[in-house]
Amino acid sequence: MKYIDEFRDGDLARQIGARIAAEAHPDRSYSFMEFCGGHTHAISRYGVLELLPPNVRMIHGPGCPVCVLPIGRIDLAIRLALERGAIVCTYGDTMRVPASDSLSLIKAKARGGDIRMVYSAADAMAIARANPQREVVFFAIGFETTTPPTALAIRDAAREGLANFSVLCCHVLTPSAITHILESPEVRQLGTVPIDGFIGPAHVSIVIGSAPYEHFAEEYRKPVVIAGFEPLDVMQAILMLVRQVNEGRAHVENEFTRAVTSEGNLKAQALVSEVFELRPSFEWRGLGEVPYSALKIREAFAAFDAERRFELSYTPVADNKACECGAILRGVKKPTDCKIFGTVCTPENPVGSCMVSSEGACAAHYTYGRFRDIPIVAASAATEEVTP
Repeated sequence: MKYIDEFRDGDLARQIGARIAAEAHPDRSYSFMEFCGGHTHAISRYGVLELLPPNVRMIHGPGCPVCVLPIGRIDLAIRLALERGAIVCTYGDTMRVPASDSLSLIKAKARGGDIRMVYSAADAMAIARANPQREVVFFAIGFETTTPPTALAIRDAAREGLANFSVLCCHVLTPSAITHILESPEVRQLGTVPIDGFIGPAHVSIVIGSAPYEHFAEEYRKPVVIAGFEPLDVMQAILMLVRQVNEGRAHVENEFTRAVTSEGNLKAQALVSEVFELRPSFEWRGLGEVPYSALKIREAFAAFDAERRFELSYTPVADNKACECGAILRGVKKPTDCKIFGTVCTPENPVGSCMVSSEGACAAHYTYGRFRDIPIVAASAATEEVTP
């Protein structure tokens, strides 16, 4: 299949791995963060780590939209369904993210909430049209990739006069999160890791382009290589980062030239700008409050803003004490550093958000067997640690 099979060639992957080993200086270490969960998934699924020399380390980043969704935002969606009688529509992975009181959206559905999985905001609009007497709320999450379809739905709803449709907006922004990882106050609490460069997200960059990373690379002197999600994309990006570090450069390079341009998708950007504006601050799970890192619906479309329509107020909720998702999302810890990983916390019974989505670091490690050194913990003993 064009653009798939040729980027999964094992012989080529080994050749790139050999080149990385040859060019990586043996007397220094290299630490690169793959920001996006799609890259984490590819690294685990295709055994990329086995092709890298020991002194080249890959660090998980917070680029999984389900993983960074804070408990308090999920609580708002659950309240809309259980207390306000709204039909709440959202993406499949969001249904299983743990919330307060041992709930999740799927558990709230079992309690009688009308909560439906959809594939797009357009599906939620269709449900609103079919149920004119009910309030229908689309619980919108994701990075810049999923933001334009939500903006389109809001604009179309306004033009159509779809009065029973609204959006609970939880869209977040990639560049702000990368900056926050390096300089936030929480670094002092959770610690930090040396990061020599970043693998930039693929789909996000199709929308926003490569230009937004340039200021970041110049300001923080960290190279960025935008890469696709296939294993050879990731391997080539690592080689490009090694070369930048060796040469003392900190530039934005684009490995994913078959899809990403410097300016990105200008029509999508204009649509997002028309419907959304920056929030002064937004809480990320694991990162805390991140300034200007998320979007809210503009006043011109306030009628379709669920936070305004239902007069919702956000209340932060602390993560489960046994869960290490916060440190994992920052790259400070690996999934195997969490004592409930693979025992109490599994994809079938996720305690933390990193185990829910296939893009989550814990789910990727669990699914593809990246946890050979996990300590064996008796289930009865581990269960005691899960109590909030």
